[in-house]
Amino acid sequence: MSLLRATLAMDERTHRWLITPLSADRLKQVVVVDPQQVLHEFTSPAARDVLARTDVLITSWGSPVIDEAALDAAPSLRAVMHAAGTVKSHVTEAVWERGIRVVSAADAGAVPVAEFTLAAIIFANKRILASARLYAEQHTHEVRELLPPDTGNFGRRVGLIGASRVGRRVAALLRHFDLTVVVADPFLDAEDAARMNAELVPLEELLRTCDVVSLHAPSTPATRHMIGRDQLAMIKNGATLINTARGALIDQDALVAELVTGRIDAFLDVTDPEPLPDDSPLYALPNVLLTPHFAGAFNPAESRRQLDLVIAELVRFSAGEPLQQEVPRSSLDFLA
Repeated sequence: MSLLRATLAMDERTHRWLITPLSADRLKQVVVVDPQQVLHEFTSPAARDVLARTDVLITSWGSPVIDEAALDAAPSLRAVMHAAGTVKSHVTEAVWERGIRVVSAADAGAVPVAEFTLAAIIFANKRILASARLYAEQHTHEVRELLPPDTGNFGRRVGLIGASRVGRRVAALLRHFDLTVVVADPFLDAEDAARMNAELVPLEELLRTCDVVSLHAPSTPATRHMIGRDQLAMIKNGATLINTARGALIDQDALVAELVTGRIDAFLDVTDPEPLPDDSPLYALPNVLLTPHFAGAFNPAESRRQLDLVIAELVRFSAGEPLQQEVPRSSLDFLA
């Protein structure tokens, strides 16, 4: 059986991260590919010549959009294997309409986000922001006596908004701690939540009762600003809001207004917009930990986990076996 012909399509930085000598050798074992040839656009005569000989596109961050014109130039294209998360930015309806298979490495990308979220939850319950600030100001261990008596993780209540890939991984990681985990998701039932080691509750109950509220919903028109002024007001005093999902899930103006009061803390890896304007108060608020959207696989080491997933799917696809990470068109409205 002849090997499929594959072409890389991504930005130059991602290409450097993903295509190491080792990964290039692994790719060449499963597909015919020039690891040093990468397409940054699909319109030039040279790019169209490459597309004409392509069975599989291996895409990642910075891939050009795969539209009708690109597909017309790639009559043999059978699959798009995305070594990153969402495919919404470059895979168009035309890809599914032509029966081309689509794979995403979002499962692999969920791992570092879940790990980051776990660390944020543990730190939030230990009141890291307040304790570090007080220690820097007063230079004495006695500041520990100024923290609330419930500081710590034993018996605390953690709420996950969204049973996404990341949300489920976070729930799995939390099994090892003496925490109560609840989840709010309109597409989840109680039995599925129990399998996550969580209790299904309404969103309002989660917001009112949890010590940590962590967002894991996809960014869709239906979820835009799902956490607004009213929802923020429901969060209990002293609780921590964590967002490693998408900034658009929260009404940014309402969030700033709530955080300025100091009533709650926030760990924010994503904002709306990104990056924030220079004059945003979130940069300096003592109750906010602001990180530069890097919870996910935005470095060479973690990114290669996603390429490993794509290589495994290429092996299955070449052998005619079922794909494990396929993205059907019907699921796109519910995915990030």
